[in-house]
Amino acid sequence: MTAIDDNGTRVLGLIDKHLDSIRTDLTDEQYQQLLVGLRVLADTPPDDLRAVRRALQGVRHCLVPALEFDHPVRRALDSLRYIGTVPLRPLDPQRVRDLLARLAADPPSPPDTATVIAAAERRLRRAPSLSAAEVRARYGGSAPPAQLIRFADHELGDRYPEFQFRPGGGAPYEAVLEVNRVLLADADPWGAADWWLSGNAWLGGRAPVALLGVRPDHELVDAAVALVEGD
Repeated sequence: MTAIDDNGTRVLGLIDKHLDSIRTDLTDEQYQQLLVGLRVLADTPPDDLRAVRRALQGVRHCLVPALEFDHPVRRALDSLRYIGTVPLRPLDPQRVRDLLARLAADPPSPPDTATVIAAAERRLRRAPSLSAAEVRARYGGSAPPAQLIRFADHELGDRYPEFQFRPGGGAPYEAVLEVNRVLLADADPWGAADWWLSGNAWLGGRAPVALLGVRPDHELVDAAVALVEGD
């Protein structure tokens, strides 16, 4: 007898159960992408199992980059990669619509500060980084500038977000050093990294990191100064 996979229904149930932690781990943009993915799933005919599978993979792509490897929803979503040859049990479209309605109209209560900080740190740690030895090598063995964002890691040692450096093993961007000085990255590396990797209203909603080497340095510095001065 051929097995029937019910992982899609299980994923929906886990999303519902762990909604608070999911909302904490996702950025606003990722949360909106999840809503779009679920709308596609809700509009997919339940008897078109190939389309249901594609829609579930769309939901997976929304969530996997944001969730820790051991998150229950992440584990269930990862298992969706291996069900290509197993018949999928049809989803109840009403259940999808009910979950979508809850996500869209009744978002969870704001998490406490400690939870927000922990989630932000997890997200920032997932960004590509360099070891202390790799960074020192770029300075001929000398200590790197104090303005660089540096995360202390008890297991891996100090890590430096790679976006701070020019591609191809280059030195840090001058704009990075100046902005980090404004943001006091030596005292608050998490806050400085979050500034670089989050959307910025002063820069048209784009993350500053995406504008390195694209926009003039002074525009990035001005945006950082505006934050510090409360403009």
